[in-house]
Amino acid sequence: MNKLTHKGFTARVESDAEDEILVGRIAGINDIISFHADSVADLKAAFRGAVGDDIAPYRVP
Repeated sequence: MNKLTHKGFTARVESDAEDEILVGRIAGINDIISFHADSVADLKAAFRGAVGDDIAPYRVP
C-alpha cells in the first residue's frame, strides 16, 4: 500500500522502521496534514479523521 484515498483526497503512505509506525501525508493541498498509526486499520481511520469538514478549504482548485 503506497496511498490511500477518501472523499477525493489522496494520502501518500510510508513506513517508519525506526519508530515502527505507518505515516501518511495528504497530497494535493496547500498545507501539510499528516497522520500516523501502528496498523493499517488504524492508519485508515486516522486518514478518515484527517479528512474532515475542515479540510475542504485546503483543496487545490
